[in-house]
Amino acid sequence: MMPTDTARAFVFDRTRQAAPQIADFLREQILSLEIAPGTIMSRAELQVQFGVSQTPVRDALLKLEEEGLVTVYPQYATLVSKVNLAQAKQAHFMRRALEADIAGLLASRPTPAMVNDLRKANARVKVEAQAQDLTAFLVADRDFHRLLYLYADMMQIFAVMRAHSGHLDRLRRLNIKNVGTERIIRQHEEMIDAIEAGKPGEANAKLREHLANTLATLEQVAADYPEFVE
Repeated sequence: MMPTDTARAFVFDRTRQAAPQIADFLREQILSLEIAPGTIMSRAELQVQFGVSQTPVRDALLKLEEEGLVTVYPQYATLVSKVNLAQAKQAHFMRRALEADIAGLLASRPTPAMVNDLRKANARVKVEAQAQDLTAFLVADRDFHRLLYLYADMMQIFAVMRAHSGHLDRLRRLNIKNVGTERIIRQHEEMIDAIEAGKPGEANAKLREHLANTLATLEQVAADYPEFVE
């Protein structure tokens, strides 16, 4: 069942189709764990809550199923997938390989605008950490990493990576207390410093060290949240 405030929190953009908006909204709810792994979502309830017909809801759920976030059972309901540790590891492997090389690439051609934007993005991460808003913190962190792809002119790769990151994103949310927000912010700064200094090897290494946080305490996450992972 969906949280009772879902419909009130959702506002349609009438210039866009309904299904992608519903998918985007539900995706954020799932990635933030506001809709927990294992939750059963009724399509009939979703139609009522979003005020739409069956088709947009069906299309939205099928999109989320393609991303591995839900399993659709025809004529019944939709089940939010548990965090699949094997898939999270694969997404992590892909992300680490991509972003480490991107960090090195940016360090080979740093610009004041790039460095300034990265520092501003990390400042936002720090603000959300101080506000103790984990959902906003992880969104700000994602936006920080998005900038790396943007300045490397690799946004198509970013889109592919994001489509395969659902299990990893939820694992990171479960793992945040073990990693700590201060460490993440500090590692961002160290990576920016390496980029600004024009040190590709160091930037690559700092990025790899940063992303190693996620898997370092994997067994602890599985022990802490057995009902959420598989």
